[in-house]
Amino acid sequence: MRILITGGAGFIGHNLVKLALDADHEVRVLDDLSNGYRDNLDGLDVDFREASLLDEGAVASAVSGIDSIVHLGALGSVPRSIKDPLRTHHANATGTLMLLDQARRAATNHVMCASSSSVYGMNPALPKGEREWVRPMSPYAVSKLATEQYVLAYQQSFEFDTLAFRFFNVYGPGQRAGHVYAAVIPTWINAILKDQPVWINGDGTNSRDFTYVGTVCAVLLDAVQRRVTHPEPVNLAFGTNTTLRHLTDELRDIHGSTFEVRHRDPRQGDVPHSQAENSTLRKLFPSVSPTELHSGLDSTYTWFTEGASQLPQ
Repeated sequence: MRILITGGAGFIGHNLVKLALDADHEVRVLDDLSNGYRDNLDGLDVDFREASLLDEGAVASAVSGIDSIVHLGALGSVPRSIKDPLRTHHANATGTLMLLDQARRAATNHVMCASSSSVYGMNPALPKGEREWVRPMSPYAVSKLATEQYVLAYQQSFEFDTLAFRFFNVYGPGQRAGHVYAAVIPTWINAILKDQPVWINGDGTNSRDFTYVGTVCAVLLDAVQRRVTHPEPVNLAFGTNTTLRHLTDELRDIHGSTFEVRHRDPRQGDVPHSQAENSTLRKLFPSVSPTELHSGLDSTYTWFTEGASQLPQ
């Protein structure tokens, strides 16, 4: 099978590239390297295209001859979207529409996309089901809602086979630290290994449904291979509810000693709590089992100690 992975040089993307190659698929990557790193694909047999999703000609060329598209390319980060809302909108919403329309023209009609749990926003429900109301709190969340809804609209309007996943705080090996928009787990592990304080935004009671990248990629590849489609968004997480305080406890246990924790004001636009209701995911992917948090954190910590901190940030 010939698979196009947008954002394939990024964290989730390059993990999926490796898994797809191991399963003997042909992989093409479209990535402008705004979030990804070219060295993530070093030594891998991929057809790499460095271009933006807003480049009509490059997107048209990338979708040509492709059987299935996994759309991970996006401009991430809530704070970045607050700083530059238009850039986030163009990359995520307009970029998705560009990809879908070029896929339509090329008759490549199996498309999966990465949306985000951030679309639930101000909805306080726990766990959060896909039919719960959404109320985004940031331009990033709005752009991801547009992403998923465009993908689902093409299913209804053009008979595409589509699947829109809502990711919940994906973590694991390959997720780099050292930049202003880095996620919490790599940021904290990097700080611990450098004997620096771990900073918590807020009092530490905020909670997240952390999902290991290997589990996420297993679901994505299974969906490609079975050409799974669904008419509504699908939460891609397994219903855990880990507070930031508990996360520090887990990292202390893995690290084997204590480290300093400091607190600062909550970040603007951050959702207080996040936990997935996952009955739809379980029904569509009954064979996939999640990686337990401690095991996933241990693998991530090991990746950092084996030299990840020396990679370009």
